[in-house]
Amino acid sequence: MMKSASLAIILATATQAFVPGNNVLSNIGTKLSASSSSVEAQDDRRAFLVSAFSTTAAVASIAATATPLPALANGVDYKAVSKDIAALIKADPDKGPTLVRLAWHSSGTYDKMSKDGGSGGGTIRFKEELAHGGNAGLAKTAVKWLEPIHKKYPGLSYADLYTLAGVTAFKELGGPIIGWSSGRVDQPVAAVTPDGRLPNADVGPKLADSSDADHLRQIFGRMGFNDKEIVALSGAHALGRCHENASGFSGPWTFTPTTFNNAYFTLLTSLNWVPKEWKGPPQYVDAGTGKLMMLPTDLVLLQDKKFMKFVTVYAKDEQKFLKDFSKAFQKLNELGTSNLTPTEWA
Repeated sequence: MMKSASLAIILATATQAFVPGNNVLSNIGTKLSASSSSVEAQDDRRAFLVSAFSTTAAVASIAATATPLPALANGVDYKAVSKDIAALIKADPDKGPTLVRLAWHSSGTYDKMSKDGGSGGGTIRFKEELAHGGNAGLAKTAVKWLEPIHKKYPGLSYADLYTLAGVTAFKELGGPIIGWSSGRVDQPVAAVTPDGRLPNADVGPKLADSSDADHLRQIFGRMGFNDKEIVALSGAHALGRCHENASGFSGPWTFTPTTFNNAYFTLLTSLNWVPKEWKGPPQYVDAGTGKLMMLPTDLVLLQDKKFMKFVTVYAKDEQKFLKDFSKAFQKLNELGTSNLTPTEWA
């Protein structure tokens, strides 16, 4: 219907060029002599219409070939890429949270003042960035898992692959379909930013205190996030667990570490959290079972009144959390990018 309507409009315009008194003729630079015979005018009219039909067909042909299918932006079939990522997660759901971590950490280096860092350059693929403290373990896991997929699709940037892996993981683990755009262009190793741009689990005195709240606002504020977005993004801790051989901390945040929901907030607000007695770094465990854990920067969300009001909302309203999280995570994924194309991937 769209093509037929467009053709009709162009042909109608062409025909109007030969209606006496119509200015379309002069606008397209065609002039008929006032002294031309009716036969010559009819010949000219016939020739013009033939030309119009040919031109219209050519334009329609170009439009049909120049407009990419939504999933085929930049010459890459992103639905196929996402399907391959999903296959990894279906085979081993524990890979999902690690892929989320990769997407998060590839984006979370952005600085809105210096305008560097972020997901745009895919620099987390370099050993120099993988050596940053917050990225421990990613080289041998998520980055390694995705390498065969990168090789399978010519034209697919690492930057697009890593961020697409994040939104795909949320979908496969029961979360929402998050908006995603393609077109990131990989940058050289010189674009790697200094270590220290990702949030720490604890700063200042041991365990949660106001310095941890200040730290969160400093780190996320540098990227352009407000308090609500900070709390929403913290909800990603519904997934995964900490590993002593990576971060030094130990344990999952929830009883369902491969299901994305608002359990992080419901457990944070409903359980009694006590300091863990061990030789590792300061963290909390639930007093009831000792099987769940929270970091100092998790518990400070309860202590800080401005953070706490959003924690309470998300604990009571999962749909509100999922909506706000989707917006914040898409924003995170697009930090440090330009000229992206909104792309259908799911």
